[in-house]
Amino acid sequence: MVLGIDFDNTIIKYDELFHKIACEKGLISAELPKQKNAVRDYLRESGVEDEWTIIQGEVYGERIKEAVPFSGMLETLQKLNAKQIPINIVSHKTREPYLGPKRDLHEAALSWLKLNQIIDTEASGVKEDEVFFEVTKEDKINRIVQLGCTHYLDDLPEILEMIPQGISKILFSPNGEEIINSNWTVIRSWNDLPSVLS
Repeated sequence: MVLGIDFDNTIIKYDELFHKIACEKGLISAELPKQKNAVRDYLRESGVEDEWTIIQGEVYGERIKEAVPFSGMLETLQKLNAKQIPINIVSHKTREPYLGPKRDLHEAALSWLKLNQIIDTEASGVKEDEVFFEVTKEDKINRIVQLGCTHYLDDLPEILEMIPQGISKILFSPNGEEIINSNWTVIRSWNDLPSVLS
């Protein structure tokens, strides 16, 4: 078994940070739900999609340190490491933001992984050379295949749909959206992952 894991919105949780920054900019009301998609949809419907794109650059760049790991994630990685299951982090991430100040988003994500002791520690067993940030979705899929992943965990149905048959697809859906696809396993929390891998 080789497990591949997505990074954005799977390992790292941005919901509260998107809400916080949009509030700081006076773009949303504090009453709006603290969910990334709620902020995105509101800004798009308000006709300020460029503001959304700029906020993304801030969240994924210099303010990424304010984002938090998903609950139970590190403990689950520790359990899988104890079972000696190889783990790779494979994510689709542009190198620089589309709008706003230029910054290296790959370096920012790597720094966050180190800061939160997810890589290069004995606990998770994941090393820096087992982390891959790919600039296109196609490159991400190719990397998953190249690494020989037998299972892949992602929050995006569109990515799971692109992954070839033969790889077990696990959808991370913490907000409880109903996804109908008989070929996928759906988990609501990281604590559910070990049981679907056994």
